[in-house]
Amino acid sequence: MPKRRDQIRMSEADFWAFVESQKTVQVATVGPNGAPHLMPLWFALDEGAIVLETFSKSQKVKNLERDPRITLLFEDGSEYAKLRGASVSARAELVQDDVERVHALHMRVLLRNTPEIPEEVLEKASRDMAPKKTAILIRPEKIVSWDHSKLGGIY
Repeated sequence: MPKRRDQIRMSEADFWAFVESQKTVQVATVGPNGAPHLMPLWFALDEGAIVLETFSKSQKVKNLERDPRITLLFEDGSEYAKLRGASVSARAELVQDDVERVHALHMRVLLRNTPEIPEEVLEKASRDMAPKKTAILIRPEKIVSWDHSKLGGIY
């Protein structure tokens, strides 16, 4: 009989489809005292990377400048039989000095998460904010995933 972990693990394609279906990700960095610093962020996808963006003066960025280790948690489901999720461990790549690249990555996040706002409004806002922003690229190094719907209601 296969192990439960093997039964509920998502395939790579299922993982990326699940991530694409989410709006917010929980982001954990290592705080200055060694404790996790956990915050929700919007994200986008870009060529196999998960893209985050935040203000350069944020605690998340300060933590990543000191220690690039990061963990992301995507999850949904309100009943045990429907729980799905994935934990992604990686080393963050900070994009800070290239304002045009920060702007382009920031736009990906804005366009994905605020489709109701006209693109030209987002463009202006992003251009104004980009010098104060850091984009964070996450290329998964380790993925732990689960999809309890694969159990067919049997626990």
